[in-house]
Amino acid sequence: MNDIKDRMDKLEDIKIENFIWVIYIAIIFLSWYANSKEKKYLLYNDEQSKREYQNLLILIFSILVIVYYYFAKDSLYKGIKKPIFKGLGIIPVNRKIKDKNSLYKGIDVLNNDLVVGIFPEGTINKTDDIVMNFKFGAVKMAYETNSKIVPFSITHKYKFLKKSVKIEYGKPYNVSSDLKKENDILMKKVKTMIIKNSEEVL
Repeated sequence: MNDIKDRMDKLEDIKIENFIWVIYIAIIFLSWYANSKEKKYLLYNDEQSKREYQNLLILIFSILVIVYYYFAKDSLYKGIKKPIFKGLGIIPVNRKIKDKNSLYKGIDVLNNDLVVGIFPEGTINKTDDIVMNFKFGAVKMAYETNSKIVPFSITHKYKFLKKSVKIEYGKPYNVSSDLKKENDILMKKVKTMIIKNSEEVL
């Protein structure tokens, strides 16, 4: 009986911080593998690679959500978490102000022929609206770097180990200098995709 109690005490001493580098390495590997699948899909329009890429994104996203909620009391860029999220290529954003540093970092990434993933709402939608008003960061970065925007939607609720989430990508397009108009266009595109996909039964 005492032996079982001792084992349980040891289990209670195990914390996620002790395995954070294992999680970090796993996410790096999954991100690299997902990137290879994305390139194959974009180059050869391979549907199997597209499905595998989407499933990998869901897995990576789920891991990040778990880590994020575990460390919710602190900023993502403090302490042991800083090198992890920095290594994942996450750009920190101060949502209390108009964070120009984040905008410049995003522009720098795009100017190096890389990809920036962004949720234009800037926060979790807790309203009854399908989408909240988009911030101008996405269209601003696209215009300043002459990059295409690829709108996407995520619909349905995530269920562990089940294909319960649908991720759809729209057609890439360029934006004009009228950022207000372009922001409205992007918001309309995403809203239309969400409405259409929400009606589908997975």
